[in-house]
Amino acid sequence: MVSCFRVLSKNLSDVKLEHASSPPRGWNSYDSFSWTISEEEFLQNAQIISERLLSSGYEYVVVDYLWYRRKVEGANADSLGFDVIDEWGRMVPDPDRWPSSRGGKGFTEVAKKVHDMGLKFGIHVMRGISTQAVNANTPILDITTGKAYEAGQRNWSSQDIGLKRRTCSWMQNGFMSVDTTLGAGNAFLRSLYTQYAEWGVDLVKLDCVFGADLDMYEIVTVSEILKQLDQPILYSLSPGTGVTPELAKAVSGFANMYRITADDWDSWGDVASHFDVSRDLASANLIGADGLLGKSWPDLDMLPLGWLTDPAANEGPHRASNLTADEQRTQITLWSMAKSPLMFGGDVRNLDNATYDLITNAVLLEINSFSSGNKEFPYITNGTRSWIATGRNGEIYLAFFNVNTDQTVTTAMTSDLAKNEAVEAIKVSMELQEMFDLIKTIDRRDEFKIKVS
Repeated sequence: MVSCFRVLSKNLSDVKLEHASSPPRGWNSYDSFSWTISEEEFLQNAQIISERLLSSGYEYVVVDYLWYRRKVEGANADSLGFDVIDEWGRMVPDPDRWPSSRGGKGFTEVAKKVHDMGLKFGIHVMRGISTQAVNANTPILDITTGKAYEAGQRNWSSQDIGLKRRTCSWMQNGFMSVDTTLGAGNAFLRSLYTQYAEWGVDLVKLDCVFGADLDMYEIVTVSEILKQLDQPILYSLSPGTGVTPELAKAVSGFANMYRITADDWDSWGDVASHFDVSRDLASANLIGADGLLGKSWPDLDMLPLGWLTDPAANEGPHRASNLTADEQRTQITLWSMAKSPLMFGGDVRNLDNATYDLITNAVLLEINSFSSGNKEFPYITNGTRSWIATGRNGEIYLAFFNVNTDQTVTTAMTSDLAKNEAVEAIKVSMELQEMFDLIKTIDRRDEFKIKVS
């Protein structure tokens, strides 16, 4: 639950427009389609997002992983030999699922259709180079010449740059790091991201390079490549198991968003596990820190709400989210107060009214985009959690979370509030009255109680 308090107005400078100036917001295909989404399914979702969610800031539509894997018998999330690669060892869309990619077009036509809807187009990519390309020993494209990369009087190939000792821990048959100390390794990465820019990609989600799978060399190399492109591309890192503030500080300046947790699915345990790590990164002043050509944002992962599938499934959406209404409300409130990117994961072709109302709640989206000073508020009793933030017009937002199994009552002091912000006048704002059960209305009282459901 969130309560909003308005304090004396203060002068605010105009927000500087820059890359990822606020937490990115959009839709990602993974929670609802796993890796099996088709061009038709993707564009159907994009059209609905344009019509119903773009006005609430959901502007990115992202194809998650394995868009290059053929959906045939034997193919799965960690199979080998089913990917579609070009002559240079680069992944290209599976033409059976993405028919507009035929003839070497890649995602060009899909990106154009997305842009015509007023949206931005994103793709998920994996670290380094595919095992399939290394096994095929494909040549490496030198984008400056349009020919095979040559150095030291010889042509270089995939087997020269692939680091077989550095495979992705959760997709060991799929991808491995490239040797970025070699000119050939850097040339391969440049050829990848130049191609993405040529397709019209606006966001890349680079996976298996952060957290327990940290590859700082590739993170930094890709960041430098993206700086040099004419097409501005938002840079997202994933996943983020075992992330600490120190690790986040090491990467935040090179990216625009970075996952700080393992995959978040529709279970209460997953939601509850985000409180400590989001608190720690907020305390380290990493929310909205300097990033690639703008800002960077700790990413709590997608919102597994609405109509979903199962992790790594070989089928599309077939079930509703397992989170209760209270758990869903808790999740999006924490994500908003912590200023995480908001990437909705449900199939919007089956978007129910309750989910729609939750992900488009104007106050939560205002907090997510424009609040500041976001951090955990430590003066709450009975084992509950809470966050505090300041709005762009000086209002104070205070969110209470009940992580217990039973309904409880918690108490907070306005004098404690003053320890966090210079609060001279407090008055309850009831913008969220339909969502929250306030036990008493507060007007300059030193103590108040709120029922946490």
